[in-house]
Amino acid sequence: MAADFLLYGSYGYTGRLIAERARELGLTPLLAGRDAHALQAQAAELGLPHRSFALDDAAALDAALRETRVVLHAAGPFAHTARPMMEACLRTGAHYLDITGEIAVFELAAAQGSGARAVGVMLMPGAGFDVVPSDCLAAHLARRLPTATSLTLAFQAIGGASRGTLTTMVENAGEGGAVRRGGRITRVPAAWRSMEVDFGRGPVTVTTIPWGDVSTAYHSTGIPDIAVYTRVPRRQVRMMRLTRRLGWLLGSAPVQRILKRSIRKGPAGPTPEQRAKGASVLWGMVEDADGRRAVSRLRTPEGYTLTARTSVEAVRRILAGEAPAGFQTPSRAYGPDWILQFDGVEREDVE
Repeated sequence: MAADFLLYGSYGYTGRLIAERARELGLTPLLAGRDAHALQAQAAELGLPHRSFALDDAAALDAALRETRVVLHAAGPFAHTARPMMEACLRTGAHYLDITGEIAVFELAAAQGSGARAVGVMLMPGAGFDVVPSDCLAAHLARRLPTATSLTLAFQAIGGASRGTLTTMVENAGEGGAVRRGGRITRVPAAWRSMEVDFGRGPVTVTTIPWGDVSTAYHSTGIPDIAVYTRVPRRQVRMMRLTRRLGWLLGSAPVQRILKRSIRKGPAGPTPEQRAKGASVLWGMVEDADGRRAVSRLRTPEGYTLTARTSVEAVRRILAGEAPAGFQTPSRAYGPDWILQFDGVEREDVE
């Protein structure tokens, strides 16, 4: 069976949603990953081709990419897995997509941008909830106020988290926060600042996190000062601030093993019912040197559901020839209004 694209990490929580979405739309992913047993079971269930190999098996990876020419990489944490996959794409001329929200991965792709352009390859990490809706919102705000010098984004995700998301959070627990100042990514303490925003139902308190838009929004808009906030319970904010003193302990190998073991014992991710009831709300504001402001809001389906939809649509666009070479953000590749094509997405400009 000929495959349309390589889906690496297909048997993970989000990978499964992506595989099912692709199949619904008539696409044939080549299911791939390290776990041969999990792949065989998934392939039999969905009636799809599969191939088992690790990312350090360059020959097998290159062969799969030469066969499909497009990869949707869903095996995180991407801080460990993105580089070998990107390098393989540059070797084979395959286009790269992933679903990361990790700043370091976006910056890695940006650094590879000139090499990707030279070989006609598109590198677009962040093809899911991280960062399609927020990146499109940032670009829309920059369009509303072209003189903007600062951008503030905030979001609230209503629904649970997958094991992969929690594992990435655990690995980064001791790293603190990040914002962009004067065009440069700047490290700040965890839970550095809090503020109130109105997602549409009255003010709520949000707190800074090192979200992917600290990287991508700058590449999309050129705005030099960027911060991203999210709604988190007060208890979690206190825990985040505690990592300022105990980050070294959280990052130690024994504690990491304990935390990851606990995550593996938990559910794979939100249930279908939880995803159906969930939603995500985003808020953004830009301001220029003269004090002019623009504010917009965005409402989307639950994050994992949206990730399956946006990432598979990105694959469809690439297969249709819409694959601008080099490093791309979602809004640079497909425009600020791309997010509006998906069911359940609403955008509002606040006067």
